[in-house]
Amino acid sequence: MSSRLFQLPSRGVITVRGDDRQRWLDGMLTCNVKKLAPGGGAHGLLLTPQGRIVGEMHVLNRGDAIWLETESAAIAGVIARLEKFVIADDVTLRDESASWARIAVEGDGAVDLITGLGAQAPANDHAANDAQIAGAACVLARFGFTHGEALQLFAPRADVAAVVAALIGAGAALASDADFELARIEAGTPWLARELDESVLPAEVRLDGLAVAVDKGCYTGQEVVARMRSRGRLSHLLVGLRLTTRALPAPRSALTNDRGEVGSVTSAAHSPRFGAIALGFVQAPLAEPGTKLALASGGEAEVVALPFAVRQFGPA
Repeated sequence: MSSRLFQLPSRGVITVRGDDRQRWLDGMLTCNVKKLAPGGGAHGLLLTPQGRIVGEMHVLNRGDAIWLETESAAIAGVIARLEKFVIADDVTLRDESASWARIAVEGDGAVDLITGLGAQAPANDHAANDAQIAGAACVLARFGFTHGEALQLFAPRADVAAVVAALIGAGAALASDADFELARIEAGTPWLARELDESVLPAEVRLDGLAVAVDKGCYTGQEVVARMRSRGRLSHLLVGLRLTTRALPAPRSALTNDRGEVGSVTSAAHSPRFGAIALGFVQAPLAEPGTKLALASGGEAEVVALPFAVRQFGPA
């Protein structure tokens, strides 16, 4: 699949400044912030003391500040929770989403497309660097929300139209919000208010190995995360679902078997490649691919591995 351009108006940026920002933030988030050199980055979570997910974010060390890229709807709550822990620390947090438009270029050839415009693409996962695109001073970061090659752009609001035009001129296909929703479901990417909220543990959405460092000091919620990792007992897990019905179930629709309700659907879409598909939570013993469940709204759901892949099953 060729590179697609997603405009992401629901994503925003928190900046963390002050002399203590790196040490202090390391004690707040699950990723290893202390080890991030300027230009480096990581995938991280902000947890409650009970180990539940408050926010999911991409952490970028920009040298003079640390950026937290996250859902705009979560920013006020994330800042309010973090500010409670600023005691005698030289740390300030600010929502700077108004300054930056968020754009993603994802799919085969994303890096070549960007470098073809004369910009340098970061070499390492989550790394970030400055880049000039269509004369605009942008920031490029190497992470994605869909399956495969991906780059994220932070473009000045005043220049976003020129940046988008340059990307399309270079060959990126402009995609819709519905296209993005389908692509992130196919990739198994959990999303705020769908798969992520304060009822969910990192391991339940399969982020324990992706956004949680095992080689760092204490952070809020660490004891619970470590206990879950050592005991390996989870009540439910995020899975992919292949549906037999054309009518997509609404979020929170129940999944059942002969014992009653055993899970729920969180996101669903029609895929040209895979048919009707969904993400959802099921009781952990039922999370094996091939498990058949019933949709309370009608039809059947089969558990499949994430991300969705052609080799898993034939045509819909």
